[in-house]
Amino acid sequence: MKGHGAKLPRKKQEAVAALIEAPTIKEAAEVVGIGQATLFRWLQEDDFKISYRQAKRRIVDQAIARLRKATSEAVSTLSDIMTDDGKPASSRVSAAKIILESAVKSVELDDLGYRIENLEREIEERRH
Repeated sequence: MKGHGAKLPRKKQEAVAALIEAPTIKEAAEVVGIGQATLFRWLQEDDFKISYRQAKRRIVDQAIARLRKATSEAVSTLSDIMTDDGKPASSRVSAAKIILESAVKSVELDDLGYRIENLEREIEERRH
């Protein structure tokens, strides 16, 4: 097995890209011009799995970056609705509720992340 992050041959790189774009493995294989069995076999190879996982992760990271950018705008919009006396009370309450629920979820996720980091650190310390 090649090292972590080793470059795949061109055909396998094309297959990773096709897997990202195509709705099915069958269609991805057709795009690349290989058999479905070949693509299934490649999906079992460590280097290919790593490259595919990294490609999927990059897409998710890009989407998360876009969400983060839109978050500030969304909160401003909700805040405007919440404080606009010309809006129906139900709209103002809904906006306030969304803001509060989102804030609570954010704190919960931060807490979970902190706890996971501590558990991982403890596990790593016990291994050594």
